[in-house]
Amino acid sequence: MKHLRPHAIAFSIFAALLPGVAAAQAYPTKPVRLVVPFAPGGTTDLIARFISTKMGVALGQTVVVDNRGGAGGAIGAAEVAKASPDGYTLLMSSVSTMATNPAINPKTPYDPNADFAHIINVAATPMVIAVNPSFAAKDYKSFADLLRKEPGKHSFASAGPGSIGHLLAEIYKSTAKVYVTHIPYRGSGPALNDAVAGQVAIVVDNLPTALPFINDKRLTPIVVAAPKRLAQLPNVPTFAEVGLPNVNRMSFLGVSAPKGTPQAVVDKLNAAVKAALADASVKERIEATGAIVVGNSATEYQTQVKDELAIYQRVVKEQALKPD
Repeated sequence: MKHLRPHAIAFSIFAALLPGVAAAQAYPTKPVRLVVPFAPGGTTDLIARFISTKMGVALGQTVVVDNRGGAGGAIGAAEVAKASPDGYTLLMSSVSTMATNPAINPKTPYDPNADFAHIINVAATPMVIAVNPSFAAKDYKSFADLLRKEPGKHSFASAGPGSIGHLLAEIYKSTAKVYVTHIPYRGSGPALNDAVAGQVAIVVDNLPTALPFINDKRLTPIVVAAPKRLAQLPNVPTFAEVGLPNVNRMSFLGVSAPKGTPQAVVDKLNAAVKAALADASVKERIEATGAIVVGNSATEYQTQVKDELAIYQRVVKEQALKPD
């Protein structure tokens, strides 16, 4: 067999790569499915629908939102992890699916770092502790004083075991030295409804889903996890303001794809989401919920997922938490 010359070897390698390069350049040639691993109406679903239309315009193909709820987001996330890495099946990923749920549940059927190509952090969503209006405490100081005075008497609702609301509350309990019983629900909707009805006094949830109840005076906000006070709640302090900076952690919502998705496709998707976020109407709708538009790079989002998972794994270990 003759030895190939260096330029011939280089040409052979280039020729072998051509089909993949051409496919990435042509992408997409059909509709793209954006899987939301939760039921319709929640924060993840809202943000996905806000960006999908303009994303599709940028890509030149329809982006179809597909709700695949169950198991705290694990069912939909696992489906995307196992999908073909061709850019046609995407996940609306979140801190719950990529950090808090995997941290507490050893049976999560995917690895947030190894099984996904994380494309972009779309938005950061502040978290809020809110109470039923009949609750004795109406501001943070009286709230914290009451919990310390009556350990174990009060309960808080979350969207479920391993949700961001659950684990953020656990960080709060550990840092503030208070004891409150966790009552997990199957989603934000039921948790908020029971808090409004007075079945449970305290709820910890994403601000976008809690804000309508707060605006209607059916819930009273106590403290928020956000970089600074929010325009929607100017009189409510952040955790940093009340001396608990390590509790001041927001949720995140992004777009991810199966591991192995070509970098050129990842780049196209990142650019398409950024184009959607640059649209004034999309940005306005996201910010109206209390969320904060991010729109970072794929590398930055990949690093964020890795760091957040490590943080919540540490919380689970320190608090000896188990999936309920």
